[in-house]
Amino acid sequence: MSDAPRTEPRPRPHEGVGHVVVEGGEPVRLADRPVLVVDFGAQYAQLIARRVREASCFSEVVPHSMPVAELLAKDPAAVILSGGPSSVYAEGAPSLDPALLEAGVPVFGMCYGFQAMAQALGGTVERTGLSEFGATPARVLDTSSTLFNGQPAEQSVWMSHGDSVSAAPPGMTVTATTSGAPVAGFEDDERRLYGVQWHPEVLHSTFGQQVLENFLLRGAGLTGEWTAANVVDDLVSAVRAQVGDARVICGLSGGVDSSVAAALVQRAVGDQLTCVFVDHGLLRSNEAEQVEKDFVAATGVDLVVVDARERFLTALAGVSDPEEKRKIIGREFIRVFEQAARDVVGAHEGAGDHPVEFLVQGTLYPDVVESGGGSGTANIKSHHNVGGLPDDLRFKLVEPLRLLFKDEVRQVGLELGVPEAIVWRQPFPGPGLGIRIVGEVTGERLDVLRSADAIAREELTAAGLDRDIWQCPVVLLADIRSVGVQGDGRTYGHPVVLRPVSSEDAMTADWTRVPYDVLARISTRITNEVREVNRVVLDVTSKPPGTIEWE
Repeated sequence: MSDAPRTEPRPRPHEGVGHVVVEGGEPVRLADRPVLVVDFGAQYAQLIARRVREASCFSEVVPHSMPVAELLAKDPAAVILSGGPSSVYAEGAPSLDPALLEAGVPVFGMCYGFQAMAQALGGTVERTGLSEFGATPARVLDTSSTLFNGQPAEQSVWMSHGDSVSAAPPGMTVTATTSGAPVAGFEDDERRLYGVQWHPEVLHSTFGQQVLENFLLRGAGLTGEWTAANVVDDLVSAVRAQVGDARVICGLSGGVDSSVAAALVQRAVGDQLTCVFVDHGLLRSNEAEQVEKDFVAATGVDLVVVDARERFLTALAGVSDPEEKRKIIGREFIRVFEQAARDVVGAHEGAGDHPVEFLVQGTLYPDVVESGGGSGTANIKSHHNVGGLPDDLRFKLVEPLRLLFKDEVRQVGLELGVPEAIVWRQPFPGPGLGIRIVGEVTGERLDVLRSADAIAREELTAAGLDRDIWQCPVVLLADIRSVGVQGDGRTYGHPVVLRPVSSEDAMTADWTRVPYDVLARISTRITNEVREVNRVVLDVTSKPPGTIEWE
């Protein structure tokens, strides 16, 4: 039995980026053949894919239920078998088709995937009574082997298993062992089959990334040359192939995701694109002005601004449930876009223009995963541009960033020439401040939260912490009041929550250790300057178990 532990982000620079899926069609192949991560139910299969991308190799997660013929039809450069919570010999446990191991494709198994390989190849997996969980000393038997070349003979690895491989399959050379796993690593260079019992994808395995890169570069023979530059070219080609000569609109929020998506589509189809900026009243302070000043000035994109503040507030009136708020905001976004599309068509009537068929969205891979769109993943919450879309959507979607992580999007943005002030902005959710108010959304509550949020961002910027913090949501607990004292008088105000987090890709995150003096300045200013707030609290929860946003 195995599954990955919680991980901290690994601070490694890289340039690997993702690929695009065309709506209603087949995935578009980019520069490299994919490294397929077969998901056996691991909580962090996406993290494995992320580590592969750190090695500048293209990766994609596929479910363990995918038939081998379908998997091989993707022409993988290599296959990685993930961990998982089952025992390989338990009834109903995910199995590994031996045909995959006979196809000549390099395969690397980790934890459950390692045990599934051993079983499929004729080795022995059993419950020995010697379970290992957490940091575990491992002994490498051959430091010149493919997996362990350039590493020490003694290293700390992260284990999470109750079963062990007690006998290696025929033809496999045992290259690592631990006290609880006599066969903790094996290799067969001739068949290009490799595996380890531990989780090399997590930070706690001290040489984990080197083990993984040794498999990719030495075992599978990949070149690790997959960069932002060649991906931009492929994404542009994919968008052109999908859109043709149709007109396109893009929901531009001014955030990183929609800005990069818009810049990429504009490079692909030029003036066929019209960007629609919806001022829904759920924005941070001076958000609309920044979009026009920074993004439009830099790109020259055709921008239409829609004032929909009253519409959104009316739709959200009386609604406190966070999932319902997300769906309402998603629905209203689409309806505004539909009207904007009609307006765009009307503005070009008689000019021979094609109707607006496509809607560009800055959907990212974590959005898809958390909305239940990843292989074997749970629906954690609906994102307004994934699970929150209405069933009667009239547009075909263009989502060129759908399988990219945030830092990969930033690399693409820099390659496209998007201003750094936008590329390095803290992520901001599509539903905006509407999901940072716990309770009903009203104009007064938005004003309170906007003021508190602006103070927090000002102080973090002044302290030089913008690059150290992934994002810092400020949450208004609107349905809670706490007793306080201000000016020798009793107050009954709202608490706000500071949620500073550090992350690489939003799949995992930890709370940022902001210096106490910075926190003190933020708290003092908010309680002094925002009359309705009399208490500031700090959220010190990691992800998991918590999400980054509260709602």
